Amino acid sequence: MFFSGDPTNRKRVDLRGRSSKERDRQKLLEQTRLERNRRLWLRQQNSAALKIQKYLRGRKAVEVERAKVRELFYQSYGKHCENVDRHCFGPDSDFLRQLIFFVNARDINDFSILVETCRLIQHFGRDSRDFVGLFAGMDYLSNHSLVVYRLKRLSFACIQAIHQNRNQLKDQLLMTGEESSEPATILLQALVLLLDPKLPWACKTVGYLMQRNAFSLFREVILTAKENMNDKGSSGKVSALEHVLACMISHVGQSPCICSNMDPQWSFSFQILTIPFLWQKFPYLKQVFASRSLIQYYTNQMALCVQNHANVFPTDILNEFPGYACILGNILETTGAALSQPDCSFEMALDLAAVTTFLLEALPPIKSSSGETSTVGEDDMIVGDDSVEIILDDNLQQQISNAIDSRFLVQLTNVLFGGISTVHASHNEEPEDKEVAAVAAACAFLHVTFNTLPLERIMTALAYRTELVQVLWNFMKRCHQNQKWSSLPERFSFLLGDAPGWLLPLSVFCPVYKHMLMIVDNEEFYEQEKPLYLKDVRCLIVILRQALWQLLWVNPLAHPSSGKSISNTSGQKRHPFETIQSRVGTVASELLSQLQDWNNRRQFTPPSDFHADGVNDYFISQAVMEGTKAHDILKQAPFLIPFTSRVKIFTSQLASVRQRQEAHGVFTRNRFRIRRDHILEDAYNQMSALSEEDLRGLIRVTFVNEFGVEEAGIDGGGIFKDFMENITRAAFDVQYGLFKETADHLLYPNPGSGMIHEQHLQFFHFLGSLLAKAMFEGILVDIPFATFFLSKLKQKYNYLNDLPSLDPELYRHLIFLKHFDPYLFHDFQHHKGDLSELELYFVIVNNEYGEQTEEELLPGGKNIRVTNENVITFIHLVSNHRLNFQIRQQSTHFLRGFQQLMRKEWIDMFNEHELQLLISGSLDSLDVDDLRHNTNYAGGYHGEHYVIEMFWEVLKSFSLENQKKILKFVTGCSRGPLLGFKYLEPLFCIQRAGGSASEEALDRLPTSATCMNLLKLPPYRSKEQLETKLLYAINADAGFDLS
Repeated sequence: MFFSGDPTNRKRVDLRGRSSKERDRQKLLEQTRLERNRRLWLRQQNSAALKIQKYLRGRKAVEVERAKVRELFYQSYGKHCENVDRHCFGPDSDFLRQLIFFVNARDINDFSILVETCRLIQHFGRDSRDFVGLFAGMDYLSNHSLVVYRLKRLSFACIQAIHQNRNQLKDQLLMTGEESSEPATILLQALVLLLDPKLPWACKTVGYLMQRNAFSLFREVILTAKENMNDKGSSGKVSALEHVLACMISHVGQSPCICSNMDPQWSFSFQILTIPFLWQKFPYLKQVFASRSLIQYYTNQMALCVQNHANVFPTDILNEFPGYACILGNILETTGAALSQPDCSFEMALDLAAVTTFLLEALPPIKSSSGETSTVGEDDMIVGDDSVEIILDDNLQQQISNAIDSRFLVQLTNVLFGGISTVHASHNEEPEDKEVAAVAAACAFLHVTFNTLPLERIMTALAYRTELVQVLWNFMKRCHQNQKWSSLPERFSFLLGDAPGWLLPLSVFCPVYKHMLMIVDNEEFYEQEKPLYLKDVRCLIVILRQALWQLLWVNPLAHPSSGKSISNTSGQKRHPFETIQSRVGTVASELLSQLQDWNNRRQFTPPSDFHADGVNDYFISQAVMEGTKAHDILKQAPFLIPFTSRVKIFTSQLASVRQRQEAHGVFTRNRFRIRRDHILEDAYNQMSALSEEDLRGLIRVTFVNEFGVEEAGIDGGGIFKDFMENITRAAFDVQYGLFKETADHLLYPNPGSGMIHEQHLQFFHFLGSLLAKAMFEGILVDIPFATFFLSKLKQKYNYLNDLPSLDPELYRHLIFLKHFDPYLFHDFQHHKGDLSELELYFVIVNNEYGEQTEEELLPGGKNIRVTNENVITFIHLVSNHRLNFQIRQQSTHFLRGFQQLMRKEWIDMFNEHELQLLISGSLDSLDVDDLRHNTNYAGGYHGEHYVIEMFWEVLKSFSLENQKKILKFVTGCSRGPLLGFKYLEPLFCIQRAGGSASEEALDRLPTSATCMNLLKLPPYRSKEQLETKLLYAINADAGFDLS
């Protein structure tokens, strides 16, 4: 206990902060845990071994006992049931008790006994009037438990026998009972007798079979039978197998029924209906299933699975036959008849819409017979590295697309909207639950239909044979006015997530209403206010504008990160909510753009109604930069941005392109001598071969007058502007023959230009590049184009309502045909008139320069008479011919030249009306006050100088024509900048000329330097003198000799 003096006996300290005792404790705990787990694993092993041994001993004992019972059965009834009579089936006999105990379907002897037993049941059942008494004796009530137990076991044994021997029996599975005495047929016919819905044990027997997953066994039996089928379809006779299935499905859902609920995964719906083309071989089963009570029950069962998102589909037969596609095809093929019944319930239509929506959402896009696919974009399919593209079997695609035809859509929509009024007394009322459910069901189904199936024929039916547009509009209008959008039912949560309530209705309303607008004429839209009142259209514009701004700016679409989860889909689809959001962004943009076209044609709402409220300077600065949200909005929905802001963006884009080209030294200087009296020919010969880079570069022009002398003046830009004005005036003059003008003096390509100019298409290409050069340089030219031709610069299609600007008389005649009243043209016997009596055919006569040619609007059109049924097609074909087909070559070449300098994304920022303003500027009077506010002075002049005061007073007194001549005299262009003279480069300037106010100086005329926008004005003493000199200078037509 005392210090020994030995320094080696020092206490050891663990610097890790733990003592050795603590380390030993942790080690001990770990060893204890491992030992405990080892003992647990040994106990589990021993328990499992005991269970296996117990099972094997039990099975062995059962087999021994079965063998004993089988021997007793042979002794009593014979190996082939030769000792069996009808009393053996009674409750006091051991025949059925012993049989159902030992029978093993895989044993050939047991199988033979089971077949013979079923043959005897058929024999005694036909001979006996009391089939119940055959099994129950005289008193069914006292023996019913025993009877039910025996018969349900016997029935299941028959099904097992067929299933386990299906490969050996495959040639017999589809035979009828009357045709064959084969084993499979005998077993199935016995099942038909035992499962007769009229029998008292039918309910419990069918329930027992479903509990034992009988439908999954039948599925494998049917698939084995289908492998041996020929392609001729049903023979018209009902097979025994079909009879059995009909008995089983007929019982379910009937009243009274005490069947216990079964797992939907093993139900008829998901085991049998997922077999492809089920009804081709089982037409009788189709009739039974299509009855109102059954189809309503099974549709409701499937809808509940959809609502719970249950994964209940069996393993696919092949990749091209996914279960969800097969069940969809089979359901759709049978539900059309149910929807057409007058007593079809609203609840069934809701369930059907929910089921088909879920199944259609899982499908890949389906091609139509003409190769057209649905409108869903490629971005909506996201394929991972390990995924395989889903390609449905062609026949399966055809089954689905044929079933969802216009008739089916009309029936489903009308049933859903049947009890909903399209007129409401008060718009302050919120939609009722039934209306919300109907809108959600119809819109969800139609949305996935639009994305999956081609839209060839269904849009017109939805637009004109249903109340879809009116119901959806009343729903959206009330929600908008109440500022409360009803949340849609939970059963569509897989499709919508937390989407706002307006998203799904808009995804359906927009394309259908847009389709209606392509068909209605101007009188219907503006005068009759169809299909919506103009005040409602104004409200719709507000809804669309707010929705687009919300989708594109506030909550823009994020890149998808997850796909829809459904079994057996090998491709990964875009998330449904993102699909809807993307689609609404597209269709709402298209509809709002179309409504803006109608407003430009005849204004019914202020243009500012199309502008979003959130556009500010920050937004404009972002819109110029690619990859930003603002830039995406500029491309997808440019009308949300005010026109002046888009013009600023456009001019800044042009300026940046010019600066980049200058920085890279790409610009070249091209000088051309142009005779004023041969301006078009000289320009075409010298400039038509210019490359795109040359067109972007500086072009300088020297004019030669009629005496062959070069005009005075150096082209610093002003002479080129004068050249552009003069050549466009000459080239687009109708006297030259390349263009014609409408009754409103608007220009469009001459369909007969090839008869005048051999190289007319090359001229159109040159004129396109010339117009693009004017826009590229910011030069306004006075060329009023027809709207339908400007549509071609935007690569748009023209429709009937564009025809009045080209041929008002033809338009009136076509509208007469469209609204033809057959009762106004009937004979004295009150015979109903028909358009066919007008002797019109699908041909059109072209008359160019006295030469008449006849063209067919359809192949064989000269033999197709216009009737009441095809008149709409005729009207739109005539419109297409005049507005699109006749000028297609000229427009195409003009567009190619135009796109040498003008990018498509630049032009797409503007509609046709705005594009005309970009080309020609405003047709309003010249704003003298704006010009004065943005004018500089030099040489001693200033804003208050008496000469300047006189100049502005004289300019205001001039006519518009002379004001434009003054502007052209000084700037080289008769029109000012589109956004005002603030954007004139350089600014308008007035310089004092002639020095002192001597007589010699005052006798001079005003001169100009157009390259600097400079007016050299002598100091005249009176307004009369200044006015006289100005008028002489601007009307002298001396070219630049006065410069």
